[in-house]
Amino acid sequence: MNHIVTVQDAVTAFAPWMEPTDAELDAIEQEMPVILADVDLLDAHIVTLDRTPTELDARRIRRARRRALAARVALLNRTAGTSLSGGAA
Repeated sequence: MNHIVTVQDAVTAFAPWMEPTDAELDAIEQEMPVILADVDLLDAHIVTLDRTPTELDARRIRRARRRALAARVALLNRTAGTSLSGGAA
């Protein structure tokens, strides 16, 4: 016989004091362009899962990939200036 147990601990594990900090929310906000670009890239790939990609699909995927890479580069350029201390020797 299998016993049914409650999931009370899992449901109440996220108490109000476990909310994200302001620093974590700021980091998410900075990464949001990368996240949205990755979602667009995934959407472009998902469209082609059940069919052979057309030329238009291939262009959409290439465009989404370029936007995702550009968003990552922009994020790295923004964070590189703030995280590096000192100068190159």
